[in-house]
Amino acid sequence: MNAEVLTTTQMASADAATIARGTPGIVLMRAAGQAVARALMQRWSPRPVSVLCGPGNNGGDGWVAAGVLHRQGWPVRVHAMVPPDALRGDAAEAAREWLAVAAQEGRPGWHPLDEANPQPGELVLDALFGAGLSRPLDEPVRELLERAALRHVPIVAVDVPSGLAGDTGRPQGAVPCALTVTFCRLKPAHLLMPGRALCGEVVLADIGIPDEVVREVGSRAWENQPGLWSDTWPSVDVAGHKYHRGHALVWGGGVMTGAARLAARAAARVGAGLTTVCVPQSAWGVYAASLTSIMVHPVGGEGAAQWQAGLSSLLADDRLSAALIGPGALGGTQPGGLRALVLTLLASGRPVVLDADALTVFTEDPSLLFAAIAGHSRPVVLTPHDGEFNRLMRDPRIAAAPSKLERAREAARLSGAVVLLKGADTVVAAPDGRASLNRNAPSELATAGAGDVLAGLVLGLLAQGMPAWQAASAAVWLHGEAARAFGPGLIADDLPEQVPSALRRLRSLHQAKA
Repeated sequence: MNAEVLTTTQMASADAATIARGTPGIVLMRAAGQAVARALMQRWSPRPVSVLCGPGNNGGDGWVAAGVLHRQGWPVRVHAMVPPDALRGDAAEAAREWLAVAAQEGRPGWHPLDEANPQPGELVLDALFGAGLSRPLDEPVRELLERAALRHVPIVAVDVPSGLAGDTGRPQGAVPCALTVTFCRLKPAHLLMPGRALCGEVVLADIGIPDEVVREVGSRAWENQPGLWSDTWPSVDVAGHKYHRGHALVWGGGVMTGAARLAARAAARVGAGLTTVCVPQSAWGVYAASLTSIMVHPVGGEGAAQWQAGLSSLLADDRLSAALIGPGALGGTQPGGLRALVLTLLASGRPVVLDADALTVFTEDPSLLFAAIAGHSRPVVLTPHDGEFNRLMRDPRIAAAPSKLERAREAARLSGAVVLLKGADTVVAAPDGRASLNRNAPSELATAGAGDVLAGLVLGLLAQGMPAWQAASAAVWLHGEAARAFGPGLIADDLPEQVPSALRRLRSLHQAKA
């Protein structure tokens, strides 16, 4: 599984370690340029290509790609930011190889960048700057790329679109590309928004950097794929019974009754042997009328003290495996109600998922929640969207983090919980620094109630004994696959019914790997 995600510093270390082991840098550069040219030729028929080469190794990849395209009969014109004699190292050698070909044919080998004028029907190969660029693009470069984009000229980026920060996914003058070809492993910018949207199709090419070198650089981030967590997937004992598969508890009873029911159905669909929704007696009929395979447990009384006593009584059952509170939870944002229920669940020593209002009630004093998590003997998973995250995670160290990935990591470290920071680019971070980055979520998931289903999936996997970081990552992947299986027209009610389809997809991937 080559799912590690490398920062620009880690990628540079992997390059250097490979060269130190005896692979010349020019060999890596030739492999990169050939991969770029190959990916381009597989997607377009021959047409004029403007190859834009920068002053570093990214530009060197472009010089190599120009030669490959030329040998295959493509009309190529190289535009360089600096004269070839100003280049150094492997990039200089790559340029010399291309210039020698041009000289033999009696034509110019390069043109200044300001002479580039891509037209409709052509292609642009952007080999100006790679993932390590830490400043905005100069105005002439930005204007050239914007002009190509406005003319609908497809742009193929080497490594990342120029002007896209490789470690954060933040644009600094980048324009949308049709294709990005990167090397060895994905970078954060290929997965984090808005960078992911600017990359277009992403091709990951092997250029000869050994897997053991990647392991040595010590990445702690991965693209969220089944291979990341499949070895911890719950197994089913043919001789077991429902309690062997876990008992999942959802606290509901609020005005938004659909949220808790969606979460409960998701927990059951993902494999929890028994799922219970705990609600006040007054709301029991609403839940019982619509949930058949889900147990609905009534709690007598209408005050916070009665709700807490009823929940504590239910928690006395040792067979209860994990709990979720937040979606449609009774008590709302009143500190004396929902906050006390959350603390009761955390004191139970079971895995707990906190979502929605269960997070919001602690925004005035997050330290109260974090202290309760610190005293909790089992994993806690927080599932905020950006708004909830920003209200709860106000520590300056989190605000100073440069990317969504690093914000989630810092929040997990400070809170002591696994943090599932939702969005098109969901990040799941553990307190020890591990993080998964997800990219299989379709736009159809932007619908009310989808987050409640996701929280229920996490709950169902925790109830079956899956470790928290892996359970949260697996739930995010299944959530995306379920939405993809349904397609356009999706509403949250459809998602639990698509979980079996996602599970079949997971099984087929596992069988193919075996």
